[in-house]
Amino acid sequence: MDDDPISAFGLATVPVGIAVVLLFFIVLARSHATYWAGRGVTRGAQYVHDSDRGFAWWRSTMEHLERWTSTRAAQRGLDLVRRWGAVAVTLAYLTVGLQTAVFASAGLIRMRYLRFTLASIPGSLLWAVIWATVGFGAVWAGVRLFVASPVAAIAVLLLLAVAIGWGVRRRLQRNAATAEHEPTHPGRHAAESDA
Repeated sequence: MDDDPISAFGLATVPVGIAVVLLFFIVLARSHATYWAGRGVTRGAQYVHDSDRGFAWWRSTMEHLERWTSTRAAQRGLDLVRRWGAVAVTLAYLTVGLQTAVFASAGLIRMRYLRFTLASIPGSLLWAVIWATVGFGAVWAGVRLFVASPVAAIAVLLLLAVAIGWGVRRRLQRNAATAEHEPTHPGRHAAESDA
């Protein structure tokens, strides 16, 4: 392999601006597809409950997606979108593991498409700039490290896994301690309890 991974894959001649533009449109397409999937779940769930007609695979898909809306990640995304609206959509691009839930939640609660689009543009641009610069830099650094020393690359991955595991464990313990002291009302949100 060439000494420079970017050159080895023929990417050394691609300007950062072009990479940003390509990534911008890729992430914009992904987020909008997820938004429309959320809108489709709402419509499909209404159809499935109102009728026994339709293809079995469609009904099964809608039931599966309906179950997904009850997951912790989906509920967290719904809560964020209900509380922060379009700002949650913009900031979701800067998160890992929450983007899909926020974008789908925006569709589930039927956020106006224009509002979603306007919130998506700055978020997509931020995501594209980060990945075209720092993100790909980290990936290529990992590739370069692996080529130079697979043992060192594995050691770095293990250290990252331990650090992430430790952080997740701490957070779960903190959430469990908080949950013991607060009464919970599954499926109820602040807006519903005030009504």
